[in-house]
Amino acid sequence: MIAAAPQAERADLIVLGGGLVGMTLALTAARQGLSSHVIDPADPADLTAEGADGRASAISTASWNLFTRIGLADRLEPLGCPIEAIAVSDGMKPGRIDFRPDANEGSLGRMFANRDIRLALFEAARAEPLITWHSRTRAASTQRGPYGVTAALEGGRTLAASLLVGAEGRRSPSREDAGIAVAKWDYRHRAIVTGLTHAQPHGGVAWEIFYPAGPFALLPLTDLPDGRHRSALVWTVAEKDAAGVLALSDTAFLGEVARRMHGVFGDIALSAPRMSYPLGFHHTARITAPRFALVGDAAHGIHPIAGQGLNLGLRDAAALVECIADAARLGLEPGDAQVLARYERWRALDGFTVSAVTDALTRLFGIPGRLPSAMRRLGMGAVQRSGVLKRFFMDEARGVSGALPELLKG
Repeated sequence: MIAAAPQAERADLIVLGGGLVGMTLALTAARQGLSSHVIDPADPADLTAEGADGRASAISTASWNLFTRIGLADRLEPLGCPIEAIAVSDGMKPGRIDFRPDANEGSLGRMFANRDIRLALFEAARAEPLITWHSRTRAASTQRGPYGVTAALEGGRTLAASLLVGAEGRRSPSREDAGIAVAKWDYRHRAIVTGLTHAQPHGGVAWEIFYPAGPFALLPLTDLPDGRHRSALVWTVAEKDAAGVLALSDTAFLGEVARRMHGVFGDIALSAPRMSYPLGFHHTARITAPRFALVGDAAHGIHPIAGQGLNLGLRDAAALVECIADAARLGLEPGDAQVLARYERWRALDGFTVSAVTDALTRLFGIPGRLPSAMRRLGMGAVQRSGVLKRFFMDEARGVSGALPELLKG
């Protein structure tokens, strides 16, 4: 039996990882009266520095409801660009799908720079007395026992809690320590991420253009202060070609980008440094173990083809907190086996379904040749003509389908 030492600093949760999902979890828990120790090796100043992360994220309607409930909406609202429509095309050939909701239905989500989300989360965390943030340090060791969990920090402090949460991302050490099996593979693709300014306004339209080498996404961002129109670019290339693409001069790189854009936004220029990261897939066999739960990329790492990775992790966070809060009203502690069993049942299916669908889409649109392209466009045309199917996909994009935690509901 493992018991916390008397000098251990106690909270309800120990959250390993203070990224977008981990810190959202801690803030959501705090709004329910639950305390957290958040442990993260990164320096917050490095994570929020200009140019440190050029990525942008699509925040679904459901995820925006969560941000509103935990008090981030006022700060984030002016920084986000509504996604008014999504255009899906197979190589810009005839037969694309246009997802555009009715005027009274609101947008399909909002685009935010990851840096802006981090700044809002970190500011809220610093002001929250129920969050103790241990940055620039690691858990040298963790132990889980029948009555609680402990984490020994590198500096010698010992933390104690009822539940340990793994939110460290794709290479989660705590997942490995818990012995949770993972199915994973490498797509042998790399995402090149940067920002573009362009002559014509985007009109709030997110473009997903599929090429055999991978998707090419243009995601609407707010205009710059000088009025220039702006979008985020996520260009997926084969790993074998990535070094060559990244080595191109800015002029040559923009030429390749423009060729794939087919002039949809007119003249373009770079507005951010180019960054890249490898693309892979993983999904865990379980998302819980005794006194342990996984959230976000630690549980399921998916292709960015549909922009749902962060939203999937935010649903994990909201569901876990709801399971804990509901159980607390019955006198159960956060790490109780019944709490974790409910979380496992609730989130395992959604995580598997989204992971499987994004993987299938990646493979489907990666098949080269005229006949596969013709068949894809035939199917896309059927979706374009079907109000029921378009409604289904728009609800999925908004994140409002399925069994949602209360915090995600409007």
